[in-house]
Amino acid sequence: MDIDKLKVDDSLDTQGLICPMPLLKTKKAIAKLESGQILEVIGSDPGSKNDLPGWCERSGHSFLGFVEGDGVLKFYIKKG
Repeated sequence: MDIDKLKVDDSLDTQGLICPMPLLKTKKAIAKLESGQILEVIGSDPGSKNDLPGWCERSGHSFLGFVEGDGVLKFYIKKG
């Protein structure tokens, strides 16, 4: 899947937040989406590289991947 071509339905900025806040805010944001919609999570906590994919697996959402550049991480999650 080409992340650059994803149609993002909502975006969440968690830059500057550390564990567990990015995950908690992601849970709230994804709850507002409909099944099949895509959430972009913008963050700076390197722990999210493990936290978000693991949470997606446990909660039935699809982790589509992430991109990293200039200290910013962008994660893409498709609501299950």
